[in-house]
Amino acid sequence: MPHHSKINPFLKTNNDTGFGSNANSYGGRFINKDGTFNLRREGSSYFNRFSVYQRMLNLPRWKFIVVILIFYFVINLLFSVSYLLIGPDQLQGMVAATPWGRFKEVFYFSTQTFTTVGYGRINPMGDGANLLSSLEALTGFLSFAIATGLIYGRFAKPRSYLAFSEKALISPYQDKTALMFRFVTYKDNHTLTNVEIKVNIALRVEENGKATYNFYDLALERYKVDNLPMNWTVVHAIDENSPIYGFSPDDIAASDAELYVLITAFDEVYSSVVLQRTSYTYQEMKFNAKFVPMYRESEDGMTTVLELHKLNEIREIQV
Repeated sequence: MPHHSKINPFLKTNNDTGFGSNANSYGGRFINKDGTFNLRREGSSYFNRFSVYQRMLNLPRWKFIVVILIFYFVINLLFSVSYLLIGPDQLQGMVAATPWGRFKEVFYFSTQTFTTVGYGRINPMGDGANLLSSLEALTGFLSFAIATGLIYGRFAKPRSYLAFSEKALISPYQDKTALMFRFVTYKDNHTLTNVEIKVNIALRVEENGKATYNFYDLALERYKVDNLPMNWTVVHAIDENSPIYGFSPDDIAASDAELYVLITAFDEVYSSVVLQRTSYTYQEMKFNAKFVPMYRESEDGMTTVLELHKLNEIREIQV
């Protein structure tokens, strides 16, 4: 673990990151690659901590679809069992002779009632079946209203649509050494404006015989761009004012270094500010490599082609 004297003592630490300094209280990285905090809350009931709305808005698309399908199947299964418990004789128009056939007919009747389609071949007769079908129709109305709100919320939620390079590089840059990573917007016709970036680095150091984390703002070659139609390579010059000046690969690993990246931008489509977080741990920092250019001129010379598949392409360099 690097001693504190390894770092320029005149550098100002950043106490506004939201993280504490006690090194023994943290497990793993601070920020996950997808921008979420590597944190688990305890000490309160699950239902007090759990938000269905927030969870459904942030689920991956395939999980959201699976949850909707499972809910639709389970709710109709429960209503089908309830109809059978009341008695299939309270449903008029059933023609199936086997138990499995009757169950299928009741299940399909439930789906038709839940969605208010109501084809009409099977209809409730007794009070129990009529009350249950009325309750199911109400449940269907409410369920579709909630599902519509969730779907709209997912579509209407502004997103940055940024992809980051898998590695951050520490390599010669122009006439100096620099730490670099890059990112790009990957959606067609999606250009962010007023893009600003802030990068901090967390270093585990030893102060007065105690392991602690210090956080430092990194000076960048450029903090802001007016538009982001292409990729942006973020560069931090490692000079005497850098907290990692003179660090070797072993020093980076021993300090448990982690970059914390925060990007804010204006999305013209939604007229809203969007943000994206990510991080790079010391395992994701590579020495002596450079990024391969990821844009070229089109064959007819009339267009610039941005090659998204080259975002993570690097080449080794000899020092």
